Amino acid sequence: MTKALFISLVSCLLVVNQAKVHVLRRCEVAKLMRQEDLDGYEGYYLSDWLCLAFVESGFNVSKINENADGSFDYGIFQINSHYWCNDYQSHTENLCHVDCQELLDSNLLAAINCAKKIVSAGGGMNNWIEWKLHCLGRPLSYWMTGCHL
Repeated sequence: MTKALFISLVSCLLVVNQAKVHVLRRCEVAKLMRQEDLDGYEGYYLSDWLCLAFVESGFNVSKINENADGSFDYGIFQINSHYWCNDYQSHTENLCHVDCQELLDSNLLAAINCAKKIVSAGGGMNNWIEWKLHCLGRPLSYWMTGCHL
């Protein structure tokens, strides 16, 4: 009896865990980004945006990360709730005028629109520390390899 209960519990946990992870393929992300005119936006190319999305989330649209200050980072670009979106849990300026849950949508529309505001607000992609550490000043053309856009 306990073995059957344990197997049922583990199965449920696996299903719940799988439901929370929604990772897109690199070229699929590139296509969505191109459709939303990110290529060349504020001087950043698709390879910059792909590198950003990968280093921030591994292309995981559903990623949520809690920060030490009580704010959360949401979605493929890990957009912070303190400044950019409303998570109804912590103080927010909500500069993108968006519900943080919308940043988890696989169509990327809300995340891309908010990322555009972040880049346009000053500092460009330097607003993302991971981009500065892993993408800035590096050759990034390989991010587009095999993506026929």
